Parts: sequence; structure tokens; C-alpha cells
Amino acid sequence: MIDWDVAVNTGTRLVRPGPQVSLADAREAVTHLRELSVTAQGHVREFTGMNSLEPAGPAVIVDRPGWIKANVDGFRVVLEPLIDRLASERNLNSAASGTLTSAVGSRVTGVQLGAVLSYLAGRVLGQYELFLPPDPDGTAPTGRLTLVAPNIVHAERELDVDPRDFRLWVCLHEETHRTQFTSSPWLREYVQEQMQEFLLASDMDASAFLERLRSAGEAVAEVMRGGEGNLIDAFQSEGQSEILDRITAVMTLAEGHGDYVMDAVGPEVVPSVAEIRRRFQRRREGANRIDKIIRQLLGLDLKMKQYEEGAAFVREVVAKVGMDEFNRVWESRETLPTMEEIRNPEAWVNRVVRPVPLPEGNGQVLGKPDITDSTPNE
Repeated sequence: MIDWDVAVNTGTRLVRPGPQVSLADAREAVTHLRELSVTAQGHVREFTGMNSLEPAGPAVIVDRPGWIKANVDGFRVVLEPLIDRLASERNLNSAASGTLTSAVGSRVTGVQLGAVLSYLAGRVLGQYELFLPPDPDGTAPTGRLTLVAPNIVHAERELDVDPRDFRLWVCLHEETHRTQFTSSPWLREYVQEQMQEFLLASDMDASAFLERLRSAGEAVAEVMRGGEGNLIDAFQSEGQSEILDRITAVMTLAEGHGDYVMDAVGPEVVPSVAEIRRRFQRRREGANRIDKIIRQLLGLDLKMKQYEEGAAFVREVVAKVGMDEFNRVWESRETLPTMEEIRNPEAWVNRVVRPVPLPEGNGQVLGKPDITDSTPNE
């Protein structure tokens, strides 16, 4: 269904080159980012009180083509077993004509994936890669912190901010993601499980696919008219909606927590953090119309909303109950907030941190909770 080599080749061919820098400056930036990624580990650990259960070395520094290849590898780790399973269940390889159609379709899908990654590769500053190919001995790596050096250099120049402050600020955000997943080993498995459920819930037979294409066309037209459509909703089945809500909730928490930490730690170690945040936010909002349309169609505006809603949730919960109690979000999948709770932090606090006990003598049978009285008071 996806030709991975075509995806890599398309992405690396289409991606724009990074900013012009001398070899000496490029090497200095790589060395500096590695050092600052290690520095950020201590700041994040001290501020959040979260401790990684795995050794954490310096970040891996990549260029734009390197980021594309790494992400294709990650998609392959997650999707290939599911694609094989779906192909087997739906007998996609049962006839020669089907094989030819599948081969053509896989190349088209590879081109589409590569084109999307080429766009993103010029904008992503860094990420914590959850899904990596196995090591030569067959061991599955737990994750890797990656920073995209040319994008960081480009952003700091465009914003005209102090390079050291900006680089550490970015490292604080990305290191927070590494800490989230390495201090809570169950979280990676939960995210992977939700992604797999989402993909397996697809009902993409021929008629459904044509209907989704029509929806995608309507979404593009709506965005061009200034509406709120996006391709994620257009290609989502009804059965996938609930799963996507769970994925959105955990990613909103993770992104918002990263934004909260990078700004809250900032004044202590990044003197110009307020100015960086102000200019960075203005840059986000100042994209040209074509860029805004692409961002909306790809759901990147939804990601920006995740930063804002997630950070607001973290701020309010920490203000109410402190960092130690907030960290209960990382205990298990049951303590993760729902999207409703992210938008109403008090509901999460009442459910997880200080659940309201049932009043005595309310008539419930011992050992059998009365579900009519089980909702905590707001």
C-alpha cells in the first residue's frame, strides 16, 4: 500500500535546502545542540520531578533529508505489520490485476507521503521518535531525541533572537517529551496501541474510499473559502472518531506539557524566553495564505491548538494541586485526562487527585457501587 523507497526519494527531492551556513558554523551548531540537549535534561528533571528510567545521551542531530528518512522508518515500523495484516484479511493480493493495482497505488501513496514530509521537514525543529527500526541484534529501541539543525538555525535567524537561548529553549521542549516517555514506559505502548486500533478501524473498501475522496475535495474547497475543514476529518470513519479522541487527548497533554515546561523553566536558564515566545508566536500566526491553507488541510492548526489547550490544562492543574499531584497524569492510562477534562481541568482534579467520597448511608449495597451517585461533585 505504501512504497517506502518512493516516499523517501520524493521527500528528499522536493524538500527545500536549509539556510546557507559555512562548514565551520554548521559543525558549531551541531556540537552546541548536542551539548544543550544534555543540559536540558537536568533542567527538565529538576523542574518536573520526573526521572527517566533509561539512560539518555545527547540528541541526534539531523538535516532535512535525514528527518524525512527517520520518519519514513518510523511509519514503516508502525504501519507495515498492519498493512500486511489488512492485505491478508481483505485478500488484496488474490489476483494479478489486484497486484498490479496495488503496486501502482503503493507508488502513488509513497509520493503523497513523501510530499507531505517534504513540507514538514522544513518546519519541524525537533521531535522524540517513538518508533524506530530494530537494532542489528533485533532489539527494538525505546525512542530517540532528534533535532533538525538547519530548521533551528533558520528560525533563530528569522526571529533575530539569541542563538544560545533559542536552542536551549527548543531543547527544553523536546527533552520534556523524552522524559514523558522514558519515565512512563507504558505510555509508548499505549500510543502505539491507539494508533493501531485507529488504523484497523478503517473501513476503506472501494466505495468508502471514493466517498472519502469526495469528502476530501469538499474539505479543500471549504478551506479555500476560509472554512474550517481538514483532510484528517475527511478521511476519518465514524468508528475511528472515539479512538482519535483518545489519541488527541494524550498528544494534547504531551505537547502542552512540553510548552509549559519550556516557558516555565525558561526565566531561570533562558534570559530572553519572554521575547523568544512573543516572536515565535507572531511567526506562527504570520504565515502567508498558501501556507495557512496547507497547514489547515494537514491538521497543523489543530496541533497548534493542542499546544494551547494542553499548556492551559497543565498550568491550571499545577496551580491548583502542585507539580507532584499533576504528575499523576503519567501513572497509568486510567489517569490520563480525556479531551473533556483537558478543557475542564477541575474535572480531572476531582476524578484523579481528590475524588469526592460517597456520603455515608446513601443506601448502596456493600461491594456494589451505586452508579447513579458515582459522578464526583463539580
